[in-house]
Amino acid sequence: MLFQHLDLEIAARENWALRRQKGIPNNRRLFVLACMDERLPVNQALGIRDGDAHIFRNAGGLVTDDVIRSAMLTTNFFGTKEIIVINHTECGMMTATGEYLTSALREKGIDPDSVTIDPALPELQLPPGTFPKWIRTFEDVDEICLRQVELLRSCPFIPSDVYIHGYVWEVESMSLRRPKERLAEKVNTAAQMGGRR
Repeated sequence: MLFQHLDLEIAARENWALRRQKGIPNNRRLFVLACMDERLPVNQALGIRDGDAHIFRNAGGLVTDDVIRSAMLTTNFFGTKEIIVINHTECGMMTATGEYLTSALREKGIDPDSVTIDPALPELQLPPGTFPKWIRTFEDVDEICLRQVELLRSCPFIPSDVYIHGYVWEVESMSLRRPKERLAEKVNTAAQMGGRR
């Protein structure tokens, strides 16, 4: 019995190390797009562990060309069947406009119109004046979450049978909610009850 247990343990380690070669998907067949903010604990928020998902984090949790690249690979070639987008309240991408960031970079001596956005692909350049749009700041976390889901659903690279949905992480309550569904707005108050007591 001891050797059987060891064989199972060795096989599990081999499957972990060689899962791409063997075509083994992540444990939950899940791709997560989330903001890079350290106040958003993705594993805790979703109740997942290492190995359960492919997790992509960027500023704002926004659908960018590299998100599309990664989502296309995981859904078409790595067995992923679900995508979750997580945006969060108090996001840094809500604190400034693209125009402000462009101006701030210029003050630092960086001209966004002349910088290659992908050093490995120098021919990929932004047209002059589009940096403020490319940086993708936003004002409404609920709207931006819904928009990211829509962008992924309409992407031809992602199979139509992949389930795609989004959530907002409230940093103030340390919990997830659906976009535009704030529990605090549904809690009974005297005003909602017409002042009856």
